[in-house]
Amino acid sequence: MIHIHRPSVESLRVAGTSEGDRVTSLELFFDLVYVFAFTQVTTLMEHGHAPGSLVDGFIVLSLLWWSWCSFSWLANQARADEGVLRGAFVVAMVAVFIACLALPDAFHDVPGALSGAGVVVACYAVVRLTHAGVYLVAARHDPRLRRQVVVTVLASVIPTVTLLAVGAAAGAPGQRWIWLAAVLYDFAAVFVSANASRGWVIQSAAHFAERHALVVILALGESIVSIAVGLGGAHLSWHIVVGAVLSILIAVGLYFAYFDHLVDRLEQAIDAVQGRARAKLGTDTFTYLHFPIIAGVIVSALGIEQAMGHLDDHHLGALGGWALGGGVALFLAGTAATVLRCYGEWSAIRLGASLLLVALSPLLTVVHPLAAVGLVAVVVLALAVAESARFAEREPSPAQ
Repeated sequence: MIHIHRPSVESLRVAGTSEGDRVTSLELFFDLVYVFAFTQVTTLMEHGHAPGSLVDGFIVLSLLWWSWCSFSWLANQARADEGVLRGAFVVAMVAVFIACLALPDAFHDVPGALSGAGVVVACYAVVRLTHAGVYLVAARHDPRLRRQVVVTVLASVIPTVTLLAVGAAAGAPGQRWIWLAAVLYDFAAVFVSANASRGWVIQSAAHFAERHALVVILALGESIVSIAVGLGGAHLSWHIVVGAVLSILIAVGLYFAYFDHLVDRLEQAIDAVQGRARAKLGTDTFTYLHFPIIAGVIVSALGIEQAMGHLDDHHLGALGGWALGGGVALFLAGTAATVLRCYGEWSAIRLGASLLLVALSPLLTVVHPLAAVGLVAVVVLALAVAESARFAEREPSPAQ
């Protein structure tokens, strides 16, 4: 007797999530692609011509951010390591990796090679449409959520991919500005559609907070990798040792600024609310306000890479100085905004440190690279010490 195997039933199986669930190992594996992705963004900004290359970096980072966020929301709805989601994560992982390989040529054509822009657009379309299709399966028992997914596809995914395709076909110099319009539209469309339909659901506050904490770790890893990349194989010297120590201390300061109490407070805030209020808080705090946090780390990594690559120069230069000071300032401002959104309080010390770094940025461009990284390290470490000294004084109630 011949037994007919029916893989479709098993492959379409979905294991729902519940409160208290944590990040799965497949999600951690999926994130490995973004280690490479963040490095490619930094490389794209460094090897282009500023300020245009910084715009290119923002565009590409935005596309990567939406691809990552989409699957973070999906894994909060159903387990990533079971059923149809497992295949979807693998498909997205491959697509993001191929897109990252194409990033160096995304804004210019290379004779004899595939169109970098075309590959990026095709891969981005695969990621977003795969996410949407599987989300419909995962939300099969929730009509409101299914309607939200359809609205997002119609209002966000299709118009954005269309604009990206138009930009890829147009080529330079119009491509940059068409792509910029596409990612800005995507930010606005997702925000408006999410608030209008109100169908998104966050099943596990613990998973959602942990998931975004992990991507912050990935970004901080790029700031450390940039130290070695900036050296470009130079032989070890005292200048390099001092520069490496100071650069790592910047990463340490940023780590404490996020993980010393803040990440726990964000999880407590989202855990304290339910239903639409939780989805709204998660969208604002994590999907939107974590973008400047990640962008700040990536831009500061560019500054560190510039500093380590110019240790023999008398001054850091405009790109390195502004990237170093401005990137850390953006990170701190983003963390301050998350506190404001979750608890309704201003973090004066973080905003003050952010403004101080912006004010110091012109100075960072003209001093020796070691002095530049040293100044930034002092600011972020002083912030960590000051907050540790005062943080336990009071715990405000989360704002709903």
